[in-house]
Parts: sequence; C-alpha cells; structure tokens
Amino acid sequence: IQSRFSGLSLSTLPQNQNRTSRSRLRLRRCLPQISSTRNRSPYAGTRVRSQAHIPILRPSIHARRENITVKFQDLYGFTVEGNVDDVNILNEVGEKVRQQGRVWWALEASKGANWYLEPSVSEGIALKFSLKLSTLANAITLKKLIRKGIPPVLRPKVWFSLSGAAKKKSTVRDSYYNDLTKAVEGKVTPATRQIDHDLPRTFPGHPWLDTPEGHAALRRVLVGYSFRDSDVGYCQGLNYVAALLLLVMKTEEDAFWMLVVLLENVLVSDCYTTNLSGCHVEQRVFKDLLTKKCPRFLEP
Repeated sequence: IQSRFSGLSLSTLPQNQNRTSRSRLRLRRCLPQISSTRNRSPYAGTRVRSQAHIPILRPSIHARRENITVKFQDLYGFTVEGNVDDVNILNEVGEKVRQQGRVWWALEASKGANWYLEPSVSEGIALKFSLKLSTLANAITLKKLIRKGIPPVLRPKVWFSLSGAAKKKSTVRDSYYNDLTKAVEGKVTPATRQIDHDLPRTFPGHPWLDTPEGHAALRRVLVGYSFRDSDVGYCQGLNYVAALLLLVMKTEEDAFWMLVVLLENVLVSDCYTTNLSGCHVEQRVFKDLLTKKCPRFLEP
C-alpha cells in the first residue's frame, strides 16, 4: 500500500509516520459508514435508513378523489356536499331522469297533451264498462312510467291530478284558499304560535324557503290547514311536508290542496293528530311486513 504523500511503502516510513498513515487508512475505510449513520432517530438508537430505501407512499387516485369536497345546489335549491364520486353518481341519476323525460315527451307528442289525465279505472262501476281500450292501455303505460320516475317539469301537474288534489279542489269554490287565508289572517292560536316557532327551523339556509317570502308562503299554507282541520291543527313535521310541496308544486294553492289530500285521503287517518295513532299503525304494519317478507332484518 502506497502513501498518498510520498509514494513510499508504509513499512519504510518512520514509526510515528507509519502509525499516522495507518490511522488515516482506517479513517478512509470508515468514512462511508460514518456518512450513512450520520442521521440517527431521536427516539431510538437504531440507524435511520437512507432515503433510497424508504418507500414513498402516494395516495391512490380513488383516495385523492374522496378527499375532494364539492358543493352545489340540486334541482330544488338544496346544497349538496360530497366527493367527486358522489357528483358522478348524481350526474348519472340526472341523465336517467332526462332519458325518462324524453319518453314522457314522446308520449305527449303521440297521444296528445295531458293523455295521462283521463279518468282512472277505479272511479266507478259505470265508468269501468264505458272505458275504451285506449284508456286502459294508457293506465297501464302510466303505471309503468310513474314507477320509473316522473320528470320534474311534469311533477306538479301529474301529482296534482293523480293524487286526487284536483278533484278535491273542484268540490269547493275557486276562491276557497284565498278566502281562507284572509279569514284567518291575524288570528293567534296554539297552532299558529307553534308554526311561527318552526318557520326558521324549516330547511335553514335554503335560498327561498329561508327568506321572508318563503316563510310567509309556508305560514299561509300551514295556518290555513290548521283552521280547515281543527282536529289536526298543526303537528311538528308538517312544516317539512308543506315546504317540499311548495318547492315541487310552485304555487301556494296547489301546495295547500296537495297537503289536504295527503292528510285526508292518502295517509292513514290520525297520522298528525295529538296521539299520532296513525303513525303507530303504519309502524306496526311495516314491522309485520318485515317479519313476513324480510325476517332476517329482525334477527338480533
């Protein structure tokens, strides 16, 4: 081995120089080990692996998509918050709704406007015998279409006609709703006090419902019905039903009659009375159906 200073053999150097050169050689051999162990963990005496051996953990594309939060408003003005995958699912649902709408409009073009508003088969025995085959076919087609969804644009008209609200409205004078709201204006009852208490809590933050105009419209519908049916009056929960009806039906009067037919004809009676007996009946029926059709859901 040659010294880098004189090129002489270490064995020919004096003893002190020989010892110094050997120390330098040991230092050179230890330099790679010293440089690789220069960084040590503050919590343990073990060596820290060099960066070349540490795996770099990058989140997957799916994980990154889940962390992206998106906010937007749906068709009825409610703010929806979710990740990118949620938005894609909603877009797919929206596309299906648009496809279903094209089916409805095609039937409007071929069968004529309001073809689905013809009398139903269940309106009377005399009517059953006078029904044309086309009317029966329309009823079958309508049933299939409704199960796949009614386009948002047609919902007010279809709901109002097929629910029985239009028929119930036709039994009273045209000015019934306006006369009712004027007659009860300014009157204070336990129902009106509870309604005023619940108005700000009905879908807070909604761009229309949570405004003075929206509160006033919702109040007129709820107060009007509380005077129409004193047995029900007002029950907490009706504010959300009436608010959604206002968003779908677009007009106060149509929303009022939809609320009337729901409480008086569609739902089990006494669903919104003081003891909520109708709700208990529906829950018991639902439990019996689960026991019969899906018993595994009731297993402990």
